[in-house]
Amino acid sequence: MQRKTPSIALRLLALSSICWLLAGCDKIPGLGSDQRLVAQREEEARAIGGACRHALRGPEDCFVLNPKAPKASVFAGWKDMDGYMRENKIEGTPPVLGKLDKPEPRIETEPRRNRS
Repeated sequence: MQRKTPSIALRLLALSSICWLLAGCDKIPGLGSDQRLVAQREEEARAIGGACRHALRGPEDCFVLNPKAPKASVFAGWKDMDGYMRENKIEGTPPVLGKLDKPEPRIETEPRRNRS
């Protein structure tokens, strides 16, 4: 006994019904992008940009220090803070990252003598 293969019309009907059922998946929680999370990420990136400007960092340095933050939002925050600082004549605060006082490593130039 030979098995019949489904016709093209039946295949298209099945495919279209699956697509129709999946069309509302963006309304199901957990599927798709959550708009609140996207907005929160954008606001955090703007805050990062503003903080970089206040720390007298350039946008390029800010991008390097925060590779996961969206660059457009970081730059928008940097630009907003730049305008605010210029309007109110606010001086920035130099960054302390990399300028922490670290003790110099002790380099021994002579071998140690045993104290026995």
